[in-house]
Amino acid sequence: MASGSRWRDLGAFRARGVHGGVALAEGIDRMVTGIESPVDSERGLAARLRYLTASDAGYEAMDRAGVHVHPRTLIAWLAEEQTPSKANLARLDAAYWDLRRHNVVADLKRRLNNRGRGTRIEIDPADQSRVDRRHQRDLETRSVNVRGMWDRAVDAWIAEDTEELEAVWDDIIQSTLGTDWDAYTHVSSIGWAA
Repeated sequence: MASGSRWRDLGAFRARGVHGGVALAEGIDRMVTGIESPVDSERGLAARLRYLTASDAGYEAMDRAGVHVHPRTLIAWLAEEQTPSKANLARLDAAYWDLRRHNVVADLKRRLNNRGRGTRIEIDPADQSRVDRRHQRDLETRSVNVRGMWDRAVDAWIAEDTEELEAVWDDIIQSTLGTDWDAYTHVSSIGWAA
């Protein structure tokens, strides 16, 4: 990458990576845990159905995912007398993960804010292995502490607001990386332990 470039057109020199806002969302996604048994297993289906039918929010998640069945069909699923179609299994799984994400928002914010101390993240720069040597920049993995941005990041993640996630990422790198921040607009990955 030529010195002074803004790194906005990542592929111009064949560098590879994703916008930091995408990597931020992927990192938050990895923090969401849940039922490990697959939805098409007896145990996995039963656990998802119990979780989804335990609250109004679960029924709303099923509705958003397109699970539209008669109450007696749902009762038959719960009683394990009938198995949902493959399409409905996929919808139930989507509804389950949608509800899990919504239910862990407060916990994610608490963990990432860490009582005001923030969370240390590691930023792996864009992959320049395919970039002609004369256009490469000397970039290294950076480790920075992020404070005051996590509520905004989690809110954008749950709303699937890509533009806001990109804006949050730009604010993070501008406030923590100094003059070379634009070289980290696109990254290979972002990691943290929270």
